Amino acid sequence: MDDLNAERIESLKAGICGALSLSLAFSVMTLLHWFLTQQFPAVAIWQTSTLINLLFSGGVAFFSGFLFGITYRYIIRQDENSHLQEGAVLSFGLVRGLAQVDIGLKWESTLWSLGILCIESLLLFAFARFALDLAIYCQWVKPAS
Repeated sequence: MDDLNAERIESLKAGICGALSLSLAFSVMTLLHWFLTQQFPAVAIWQTSTLINLLFSGGVAFFSGFLFGITYRYIIRQDENSHLQEGAVLSFGLVRGLAQVDIGLKWESTLWSLGILCIESLLLFAFARFALDLAIYCQWVKPAS
């Protein structure tokens, strides 16, 4: 029973690490979008019309990062297989990015802007992976056994 509780605590730590790191990356991307939109209105990819929309998007990013952190911890376990690590980032990033593309196509957005949003999703999860790898390397989070 103690092993099960220890595993749960490590999963919670991995989830928190993933959530915080993805939220940080999301915040940076949002600020970058805002800055670029202010300086170059022609390159605006999307605009959040209300604070509620922005908070909801941030909440989704936080929750996605939490789920990614837990899943990533179990995917990598003790393996040194980089394909597993890259596959986790690719699968989570593509699911988020392609969902944005699907919604964007219904709003008749330009294809290049939707491609950028998909690439950004991949970058968000790559940043979360880097943070989780660092946390595991520093032994703040233990890989699943």
